[in-house]
Amino acid sequence: MGTWQRLLLFGGASLRGCGGACVPLGGGRVLVWGRQFSGAESETLKQRRTQIMSRGLPKQKPIDGVKQVIVVASGKGGVGKSTTAVNLALALSANDSSKAVGLLDVDVYGPSIPKMMNLKGDPELSQSNLMRPLLNYGIACMSMGFLIEETAPIVWRGLMVMSAIEKLLRQVDWGQLDYLVVDMPPGTGDVQLSVSQNIPIS
Repeated sequence: MGTWQRLLLFGGASLRGCGGACVPLGGGRVLVWGRQFSGAESETLKQRRTQIMSRGLPKQKPIDGVKQVIVVASGKGGVGKSTTAVNLALALSANDSSKAVGLLDVDVYGPSIPKMMNLKGDPELSQSNLMRPLLNYGIACMSMGFLIEETAPIVWRGLMVMSAIEKLLRQVDWGQLDYLVVDMPPGTGDVQLSVSQNIPIS
């Protein structure tokens, strides 16, 4: 432990203990405790502070088999994110037929990719227990809309939403993709932050 210093100031007179200086104060009584750290303790605190501050954001982990991720996002709903994402995926595929393109819909509250890509049905599971995306127009698609009934309301919050996002990001067998276009939900909430912080974006 470091050296403890106690200053007792009373009625304009000062008493010093364990070293240090003080300024006499007039009237009243003040009891002050101060701690002085030794050189070793001060260095330990600095190292601990540096270690905590270096943690920062979570490390980004690439999606297995995906070379580049393109995110389509907006702070407001109804501006055409899904339309842009679908057209972008189709354009990438049409521009170079040798490139494999995927489309991921992480809008868990209002998934529209199934309807825009004319897809229905439940994803099959691979031998490694990963969901296989549905395919149409040469685009591999995965959406929350494949996992729930079309008319079923989704009333999810917090951990349930984040768990669903994690499954869509990590438990899909994309095979080998050159591009994965991600259709984000509107706004700037937890879903957007989690996706942008956890996967490397081109």
